[in-house]
Amino acid sequence: MTRYGLRARVITLTLAPTLIIGLLLSALFSFNRYHDLESQVLNAGSSIIEPLAIASEQGLINQSRESVRRLISYAHRKHSKFVRSIAVFDDSHELFVTSNFHPNFDVLTFSKDEPIPPLGSSEFHDNTLILRAPILAESQLISDTREITSTSQILGYIAIELDLSSLRLQQYQEIFSAILVLVLGLLLSSVFAYRLMYDVTRPISHMRNMVARIRRGHLDVRIEGRMHGELDSLKNGINAMAISLSEYHVEMQHSIDQATSDLRETLEQLEIQNVELDIAKKRAQEAARVKSEFLANMSHELRTPLNGVIGFTRQMLKTQLTNSQTDYLQTIEKSANNLLTIINDILDFSKLEAGKLALENIPFEFQDSLEEVLTLQATSAHEKGLELTLKIDPKIPNGLVGDPLRIQQILTNLVGNSIKFTERGNIDISVELRAHKEDKVELQFLVRDSGIGISERQQAQLFQAFTQADASISRRYGGTGLGLVITQKLVGQMGGEISLSSRLHQGSTFWFTIKLHSTEIPMLDTVDPQVIQNKQLLLIEPNMQAASVAQSMLTNEGVSVTYRSSLPDELTPYDYVMLCLPVNEDVPVQLIEKWIERAQSASSNIIVATSSIQLPLSDYLMKHYDVQCLGKPLSRKRLLQALVDKQPPLLPDAQVHVDKDKRPLTVMAVDDNPANLKLISALLSERVDNVDSCKNGQSAVDLAASKAFDIIFMDIQMPHMDGVTACRLIKENDCNLNTPVVAVTAHAMSGERDRLLAAGMDDYLTKPIDEQVLEQVLHKWVPETQHELALSAAKLVSQSSVEPSSQPATEASAEKRVIDWDLALKQAANKEDLAIEMLQMLVDFIPEVAQLTEQVLDHNYDDIEQVIHVVHKLHGSCSYGGVPQLKAVCAAIEKALRAGETLEDIEPELFELQDEMDKVIDSAKLYLTKA
Repeated sequence: MTRYGLRARVITLTLAPTLIIGLLLSALFSFNRYHDLESQVLNAGSSIIEPLAIASEQGLINQSRESVRRLISYAHRKHSKFVRSIAVFDDSHELFVTSNFHPNFDVLTFSKDEPIPPLGSSEFHDNTLILRAPILAESQLISDTREITSTSQILGYIAIELDLSSLRLQQYQEIFSAILVLVLGLLLSSVFAYRLMYDVTRPISHMRNMVARIRRGHLDVRIEGRMHGELDSLKNGINAMAISLSEYHVEMQHSIDQATSDLRETLEQLEIQNVELDIAKKRAQEAARVKSEFLANMSHELRTPLNGVIGFTRQMLKTQLTNSQTDYLQTIEKSANNLLTIINDILDFSKLEAGKLALENIPFEFQDSLEEVLTLQATSAHEKGLELTLKIDPKIPNGLVGDPLRIQQILTNLVGNSIKFTERGNIDISVELRAHKEDKVELQFLVRDSGIGISERQQAQLFQAFTQADASISRRYGGTGLGLVITQKLVGQMGGEISLSSRLHQGSTFWFTIKLHSTEIPMLDTVDPQVIQNKQLLLIEPNMQAASVAQSMLTNEGVSVTYRSSLPDELTPYDYVMLCLPVNEDVPVQLIEKWIERAQSASSNIIVATSSIQLPLSDYLMKHYDVQCLGKPLSRKRLLQALVDKQPPLLPDAQVHVDKDKRPLTVMAVDDNPANLKLISALLSERVDNVDSCKNGQSAVDLAASKAFDIIFMDIQMPHMDGVTACRLIKENDCNLNTPVVAVTAHAMSGERDRLLAAGMDDYLTKPIDEQVLEQVLHKWVPETQHELALSAAKLVSQSSVEPSSQPATEASAEKRVIDWDLALKQAANKEDLAIEMLQMLVDFIPEVAQLTEQVLDHNYDDIEQVIHVVHKLHGSCSYGGVPQLKAVCAAIEKALRAGETLEDIEPELFELQDEMDKVIDSAKLYLTKA
């Protein structure tokens, strides 16, 4: 407490009681005296008015005004100090006599509308007091006053007005005296408080100053002087503390000297230990390198056989199989993928810890990627009787750019955990669009389950490596404890966040957000939903959440859905009936057959949705009934395909042209593993004309010395000669000097891609080989436009050899060079209406480009950046319009301008651009007129 704080406290505690007690006593005294003085005046007036009322009786009876006047005048003179006026009124309230003139006698009278009261009364008016008393006949005095009720017995009344000025003055004097006593009490208390403050706070302030000096290091100072009571004990204690501190200071100095000596010896030992630690650090770095090398080798050795298992399983799935065989093969593929997932988790964790995990940015179909995760997890969920649902916001673009494998990995971890820790109920996955600005989208994923839940204490440890919510030895649920850690780091790398909300025994909700880019590249949709527009469908689904998801999916495709939780007794006709069987109970086959027979009375198109573990049931139903069976959870494409298969196409089959010809390429595949070599050769044989396979690097070098290839796929780790050496020797030969060589390896460690590219490889492909990635590599190094031009040239040669003088064929060939309709259809996913729409958009945009080109050629326009922007936009439109020649001209102009050439330098290309745009407009009229 500060000096002023202590003084204020002493003053407050001293003066406050005096002030409170003085105020209470003064108020009580003043109140009592105030009312006592009023009572004295009231009693004095009563002693005057009552005898006058008795003495005035005869005067009123005899109507003797003079006798009454003498009587009241005498009383007035005798009490003239405080009596202002005395008046006598008869029973009619008329003034009889008065001792003094009064300006307003109405103030002294009773109310004339009421009888005269038999008892006296008093009224206070500011500084006056009015007393009234009735004048009674003497004959009535023998009776009780309370029995007088007739006004005829009251002769009149007398009123006296008293002056209260002296009374008020005396009251004010009493109040002033009380205040004066209170002030004197406060003054005396202040004197005592000041004395107490002087005797207490001054020594304390002195001791505080001494303590401050001791704190600053002046240990030789002492508190002097004599003090009273406890203050003297405090003084002695502070002096003893100062003496102890001084002694401790001396001892500490000795200890510091000794510690300094010991520290010198310790530093010498630390220098020796630093040398030893440096050696240990080098050993640890070598151990880390060995570990990384071991992980790389383990990845290669494990991925190599897995590549064969997964690859040939996928090849078998392309053949004609029964549902059971398909299920067995899919189970094999899932098991291999699960093993691959464990390997990936370990490798991903190592890469994430080192901060070297790189994410891809490739276009992908968003909904298909998520449905693939649920399809893989469905078996585990349905074996436990759990319902899986996926609800995707329809506002989310179907085509996005990102890393689909990592998104699937995140969702697989969360859904797998939900399945693991849920015994009954639902696992619901929903994806919502949180923000969409320009080409950027922010998505929020929610995974809800009805499992065992997680306590708050367990939630704090959930995202730690190698830990689980249930860490007991006898825990029921397995796992490495890496899944959520990897998930959290992946979400963070995608610019999002992850968290959860859960209550014990009430389920959990995991949510995370990621940021992706949208793409304008059209995603191939093999199903045309227009054929099922406005169709009527009866949906039977006992699970409310699954029914809501299916109804929303179908409604977004234009299907009119009627929902029932069970099959109604009376059915009206529908275009489709979808019967969804529950996954949490086994329904007898006889009951399912009855449901199907009843459903056939409402529609001939019956779709039965079964769990993924009921494939024998699906085979049985499709064999004995005209129904289609789908596995749960329902996939959009499979569901739409099932609906479309029962409807006639909107366009004739002849209008859809799919080019199934292989590409005229010669490709080499090199791998020392027979299974991998056979797989990659099979995959390439489906896409190119000629595939040569080699079992080692030396054979590849020997073959490449005598034969030219369009592209070479090279394994890296091979005996006798590795893939990098073979690539270098192949490119030293003129035969394949410019042939792209793609590295095919099972190594997945960070930095492997950069190392191989720096060693001379042109591209990088990881095992197991994905068919879509393989197709992208082929398109990248051998563009599709070259392939199309080669096909066009071959067709021209063929047509000229058959009809050398046919003028229409020549015109058709020329038109083919301007607009390649087969290419346009392929770029539009074989949808003729979409191809026509893309061509129309191109034709509508050409006039704007023509106007800009005319301005440039007239030297009226010099904004090179705007010209690049417009040409680039036209180039992009040509990519989906089937106009290879116009696209090539646009690419040449854009490349020249970006290389620094001026607008005058590209005038020949601009004239060619004008010609090609005119040709496209003329040729497009044929297709647009037909449309």
